[in-house]
Amino acid sequence: MRMLKKYGDSLLIKELKASFHFFIKEANTDLKSKGYGLIRDKDMYADDIASIASVGYGLAALVIGVNRNWISYPQAYKRASKTLDTFLNYVEGKNGFYYHFVNIYTGKREWNCEISIIDTAIFICGAILAGEYFRGKIKQKAEELYKKINWEWYRNKENNYFYMGYKPETGFWGHWDMYAEQLMLYILGVASPTHPINKSMYDDIKKEKSTYEGIENIIYTYCGTLFTYQFSHAWIDFRDREDENGIDWFENSKKATIANRIYCIKNKDKYKTFSENSWGLTACVGPNGYSGGYGAMPALADVDEQNDGTVSPCGPAGSIVFTPELSIKALENFYNHYPKLWGKYGFIDGYNLENGEWYSKEVIGIDKGISMMMIENYLSQLLWKQFMKNEYVQKGLEKLKISKKNKEKTTKEMYI
Repeated sequence: MRMLKKYGDSLLIKELKASFHFFIKEANTDLKSKGYGLIRDKDMYADDIASIASVGYGLAALVIGVNRNWISYPQAYKRASKTLDTFLNYVEGKNGFYYHFVNIYTGKREWNCEISIIDTAIFICGAILAGEYFRGKIKQKAEELYKKINWEWYRNKENNYFYMGYKPETGFWGHWDMYAEQLMLYILGVASPTHPINKSMYDDIKKEKSTYEGIENIIYTYCGTLFTYQFSHAWIDFRDREDENGIDWFENSKKATIANRIYCIKNKDKYKTFSENSWGLTACVGPNGYSGGYGAMPALADVDEQNDGTVSPCGPAGSIVFTPELSIKALENFYNHYPKLWGKYGFIDGYNLENGEWYSKEVIGIDKGISMMMIENYLSQLLWKQFMKNEYVQKGLEKLKISKKNKEKTTKEMYI
């Protein structure tokens, strides 16, 4: 996997360890609490609010920590095991799915939020990963949680798409109708031993293609935002795999990442923040608050209308497995030339140079999580190796007919 030897590794380890500490220090570690193991959505403005996706990434952090001797095996095992107990007994949800945001002390719903299929999936991926690494009771608990998920309940039978959200007050809303970060849903759903979905759900999502600046056949997402090309790949090793229609999702994310950088270069006269080594348009905190719309072409949405010049370090960090040299150069640029981008948990969430200098005051769990996981996968492939051992993950890939290719295909060097 390694394309570069040593170059940039010291900074990567520095960011990796700082991100790890977010998930250790922002967790509820009160053994008497019903919310033990829950992790804050962000380090500021959310004292009592945990994100179930943060917990998924936090379970990955425990695996990384043990492997790098940053936390002892007994400590990490106990924390992972009791965290899964919290979800088995206290975290509020329905049909195996959980509310997106819950109280860090009680596990009860917060912010009138939705029961989230994608955030539940990120959590359960973390549980599966911890189960494969720690084995024993943790693996048993992870499988119990996985088997509780009624994937069919979240399916719209009229169009064969997953809904995007559910609230008891209003019911289901939205649809996962085109490709985005949700590939994990189909792999987990089709392999379920209790409530499986049909392979047709994966087949039916729209896979719109476009060419951007000579990069052909990019299957793009609605906003063209980088996290949509990253999240499933943090867990699932799609390298050298393709489905029965020849779609290589790893290669697709590589092309989309390169397109994201090219878009920033093309627009550097419009936005002072953009440059060859300042790119990474992805969901993050901007001057006007959190935005999930920052993105690049190709996209279905009007990205020119949605961007305001904000760049997030988690963009290139979360794409380091796709574009290692380009990502490392961007991270070194951030670290060496913008010292205010670095905080107690490594890189903060974003910055913008359009009206003076604006820097985020906070970090967000899912952004630290994707940076942490992708850096570890780049350095050691640890998380891929562990997650891919799971029988249900392997079964899901087999059922979707996403298999190893006979001949490796790579993006042309000219695009880099």
